[in-house]
Amino acid sequence: MDFAKMLHKFTVVPSLSEELAPLQRVAYNLWWSWEPDGINLFRRLDADLWKSTRHNPVEMLGILQQTTLESLKSDEGFMAHLKLVDEKLTDYLQASTWFDKNANCSSKMRVAYFSMEYGLHESLPIYSGGLGILAGDHLKSASDLGLPLVGVGLLYRQGYFRQYLNNEGWQQEYYPENDFYNLPLTLERDVAGLPLSFELEFGPRKFNVHIWRVQVGRVPLYLLDTNLEENSPEDRLITAQLYFGDKEMRMIQEILLGIGGIRALRLLGIIPNVCHMNEGHAAFLALERIRLLMDKRGITFSEARDIVRAGNIFTTHTPVEAGIDHFAPELLDTFFSRYCKTLGLTRDEFIGLGRQNPRNQQESFCMAVLALKLAGHINGVSQLHGEVSRRMWRNAWPELPLEQLPLNSVTNGVHTRTWMSNHMASLLIRYLGNRWLDDPTDHNVWRRIAKIPDAELWRTQQSCREKLVDFARQRLKAQLMKTGATTKEIATAEEVLDPEVLTIGFARRFATYKRGTLLLRDLDRLSRIVNNPEMPVQFIFAGKAHPQDQEGKELIRQIVQASHQERFRHRIVFIEDYDMEVARHLVQGVDVWLNTPLRPMEASGTSGMKVAFNGGLNMSILDGWWCEGYQGNNGWAIGKGEVYEDLDYQNQVEGRALYDLLEKEVVPHFYDQGSDGVPRSWVATMKASLQSLCPVFSTDRMVQEYAVSSYLPAYGQWKRLVDEDLALALDLSRWKERMFKAWPQVRIELAMAEVSDSIAVGSVVPVSARVTLGDIPADEVSVEGYFGVLDPTGNIEGGETVALRMTAELGQGRYEFGGSFECRFCGRHGFMLRIIPRHKILGNIYEPGYLIWG
Repeated sequence: MDFAKMLHKFTVVPSLSEELAPLQRVAYNLWWSWEPDGINLFRRLDADLWKSTRHNPVEMLGILQQTTLESLKSDEGFMAHLKLVDEKLTDYLQASTWFDKNANCSSKMRVAYFSMEYGLHESLPIYSGGLGILAGDHLKSASDLGLPLVGVGLLYRQGYFRQYLNNEGWQQEYYPENDFYNLPLTLERDVAGLPLSFELEFGPRKFNVHIWRVQVGRVPLYLLDTNLEENSPEDRLITAQLYFGDKEMRMIQEILLGIGGIRALRLLGIIPNVCHMNEGHAAFLALERIRLLMDKRGITFSEARDIVRAGNIFTTHTPVEAGIDHFAPELLDTFFSRYCKTLGLTRDEFIGLGRQNPRNQQESFCMAVLALKLAGHINGVSQLHGEVSRRMWRNAWPELPLEQLPLNSVTNGVHTRTWMSNHMASLLIRYLGNRWLDDPTDHNVWRRIAKIPDAELWRTQQSCREKLVDFARQRLKAQLMKTGATTKEIATAEEVLDPEVLTIGFARRFATYKRGTLLLRDLDRLSRIVNNPEMPVQFIFAGKAHPQDQEGKELIRQIVQASHQERFRHRIVFIEDYDMEVARHLVQGVDVWLNTPLRPMEASGTSGMKVAFNGGLNMSILDGWWCEGYQGNNGWAIGKGEVYEDLDYQNQVEGRALYDLLEKEVVPHFYDQGSDGVPRSWVATMKASLQSLCPVFSTDRMVQEYAVSSYLPAYGQWKRLVDEDLALALDLSRWKERMFKAWPQVRIELAMAEVSDSIAVGSVVPVSARVTLGDIPADEVSVEGYFGVLDPTGNIEGGETVALRMTAELGQGRYEFGGSFECRFCGRHGFMLRIIPRHKILGNIYEPGYLIWG
C-alpha cells in the first residue's frame, strides 16, 4: 500500500490570543534581530529555550506550551514590553525615510536585488560566508533607508554545513535540515489560498517552484524552493544545499535564481525596472528580462538589450578567475538550445555573450562576463578591488585604457545595529544622542566620540571582553563534552583565557589565501609573546573550511593542534561551528582583529569593520577595505602592501613583521596603563578608529552610494529609453545599425600636437587632427585627444581626454578638428587621438570594435 498517497498534511501553528498576537507579528519580521528591545522580549520568554533554538522566536512560540503563553497575559511587565516593541515596529514601518527625503522624483523606481545567499540571522542558515552576510546587511540598510527594493534568493533545505572538530582537530561536517514551518517564512499563496507555483523547463529538466517570503523590516526577501512532492527526486535537490553538486547542478541553481527569480516576481505582480546582480550567479536574469521585453514589445534582441542593460547593476566580489563560474559550451547546449531561439540568437552569438572575446572558440562561458556585458553599472567592492577587477576584465573592453573601463568600486560596509554590542550602543546614545542611529554617515556626529571619558570607553570594552571570554569558555566546555573528554579536561575549559588579558581574534572562512596559520610560523616566539608574565596575550580563532578544501581543513587542524600544547592551552582557543552568533561575540569582545590575507586576494572583507564599530582595533595586511580604512593612528598595518613573486618568502617576511608589530607596538601599547588601570594612548587609538571608520564603513553609506551612483541613474536611463513607447531605444538601435555599417570608412589621417621636445609645466599645447568619416556626419562622432604621463614601458598612465571640435569641412567626408590640452605635471608625456561614435541625445556610445585610435 502507498502510504504517501494516503497521508494528509496540515500545519499546526501557535494559538495566540488577541493580546499576544503582536508576538507573532514581531517574530515574523527580522527587524527584531537588530532591535535590542525585540531580542530581549524573546529572551524574556524563556532564556534557555531561546539559546537552544539558536535564537529562533518562531520555533520558540511553537514549542512553548499553550498554558505558558496564556500565563503571559497576567505578567504586566511582559505585556508592557510587548506593547513597546509592537509600537516600535509600527513606528519603524511608517516613519519617513532617507529615500523619501532624497529621491521623491523616483517613486516609480523598483529595485530587485539577487543573491545566491543571505546571512540575516543565525536562525535562518541559508548563508555560507561574507557574500551572504553582505547581502543580508544590504537588505537591512535598504529597509532602514526606505529604498523600494525586494530581495530574491533560494531557500536551501540544508543551509550551510555545521562544523565540529574531532580529537585530532579535523573538521567534520553535518547538514541539519531546515524546517521551513518553524522559521520566519511565509509561503506565498494565491487568492484561493493555494501556494503560488510556477514551472521552469530547461533542457531535460522540468520542475515546479514555490515562493517563500522573509520580511526584513520594510523589505521582502523572496526565496525559491523546488523541494516539492510533484518534482522528481533529482529536481527536489536543486534547492537542497548551498554551493554543492557538479557544474550541471550549479547551472540549474543559477537558472532558478536568475530566470526563475524574474518569473517569481512577475507572478507576485512585481516588475522591477532596476536589477542588482550580487556576483555573477544571477546573470541569467538579464537574458530573461530581454526575452520578456522582446515578447511584450515585438522588438529585436539588440533593441531589448540596450534597455535592459541600462537597468542592470553588477557587483563583482572576486579578484581571481578561479572564483567565478565557468561553463562548457556543451552544457549550455543542453539547457539553452531552445531558449536561445526565443532570443533570436544563433548558438555562437549566445555563447559569445559569456566570452570576453566572442570569436574565441576555446573560451568557456563565464557568468561574470555575461553580467559585465549586460549591466549598465559595474563595480568592485573596494577601491583596490576596483583596480584589480579592471586589470582582470580589461579584455572585455579591448580598446579602452585601463582607467576608463566602465568598472568602478563601491566599498562594502556592515549593518551597524546588527553588529554593535548593546554596551557600546548605550554608551554612544549617552554621549552622542540618537543622531548616529538616524544618520550613521554623518562625520560630525562621530567626532563627538572625543567627549566620551576614557575610563567609560575602557570599561565598556572590558565588559565586552569579559562577555566574550565567558562565551568562549562555555563553547569550549560544550565542545569537550561532545568529544568525550575527561572531567579534568572539561574543568580546564573553565580556566582558559583571562578577561583581563589583551585578546586578539581571527575568524573567517579558512581559504588558503587568508593564511590562517601565518601567526604559527615560529611557535617558540609566539609562546614568548603569549606567556610574557608582565604583558600576556591570548588568541581566539574560529572559521570553517569548504567541505572539499583539504588544505583549508589542514590549516584548522594545525591551529587546534597548537592550542592543545601545554604552553598554549590557556592562551589559544579555537571555537567550532563559526556562525553569526559566534561572529557577534567575537567582533564585540576582542581588543584587536587580526587579518592576514595574501594581497590583493581579499576583495574587501567586512569582519574588521564590525570590530571597529565596537571599539576594537584592526591589525591587517593592507588589502581590501583596510587600504582605505588605515590612517596610521587608528590601527596597524602589517607591511606596506608589498607583493613578492616568491610566496614562501612573502609568508616569511610578513610572519616576521606580524611578530615585530605585536612585540614592539601592539602589546606594550595595551599594557601602558595609568594608576587607574586605563591605557590612555590605547583609548586614543580606539577613539581615532571609531571616528574615522564608523561613518564610512556602514551599509547605510554603502546602500546610499548604490542608490545615488547606480540605482537612480540606472532607473533614469531605463526610463528615458522606454518612455514614449520606446522611442529613444528604437532610435538608438537604428542609429547603431547605421553607424556600425558605416564604421569601416572611419580613419585618422593626421594627428598633430604643436609642441617642442621640452616645454614648461602649465603650458597649453594646441592639437589638430584630420579625419575621414565617410557617410557619418561629423556631429555623430567624438574626436578626442588622450594625453598623460608615460610609464616606464612608454604607455600613457592614468591619462585624460579632451574633446576636439570641428574646425573645417574638407569635403568628401573629410574634416579637420582642433583643441588643446594643459600640461599640469612634469615628466615624459604622450598624446594620442581617438574617434568614438556619439549619439545626439545619449552622448558617447562605446561598443567593443567601434573605437579607433590613431
